[in-house]
Amino acid sequence: MKINIGIDDKDRGEIAQGLSRLLADTYSLYLKTHNFHWNVTGPMFQTLHLMFETQYTELALAVDLIAERIRALGFPAPGTYSDFARLSSIEETPGVPKATDMIRLLVEGQEAVARTARSIYPTVERVNDEPTADLLTQRLQVHEKTAWMLRSLLEE
Repeated sequence: MKINIGIDDKDRGEIAQGLSRLLADTYSLYLKTHNFHWNVTGPMFQTLHLMFETQYTELALAVDLIAERIRALGFPAPGTYSDFARLSSIEETPGVPKATDMIRLLVEGQEAVARTARSIYPTVERVNDEPTADLLTQRLQVHEKTAWMLRSLLEE
C-alpha cells in the first residue's frame, strides 16, 4: 500500500538514507563501546567498565528506535556488518587500546554520531518531519552529553 503521510517519496528516501547512516554510526559506536567495556584495564577499570556498560546499553536501545523510524518512512533498515561498514563514518579500532585512548576514541565516536544526526536536519526541517526531528534532537542530546562526560575524564 502506498505511504501517504505528507512527505513525498523522494524526501522520505533522502531522510531514510540519512537515518541509515545514523543507524550504522550508532551500531558501530555500540560495538566499539561494548568491546571497550570487555577489554578496559587499569586504575579506572571499575569506573570505565560501568560507564561503558551504561553507554552501550543506551546505544543498543537507540538502534531499534532509528531502524523503526526508517521502516515507518517506508524503507528497509540496513542490518548487516557490510551495510554498516559501508555507511558508517566510525572506523574500527584494531587491538586493545589503553584506557585513556579508549576514552578519546569514544569521544570521537560520540561526536561523529552527533555530526551525522545534525546533517539530516536540513531535509527533515524542510519537509516538516517532526517525528524524525524529535528523534534527532534526542540523539543529539545523548551524544553531546556523553562526549562531554567522557572528555571530562581526560582533563588533567
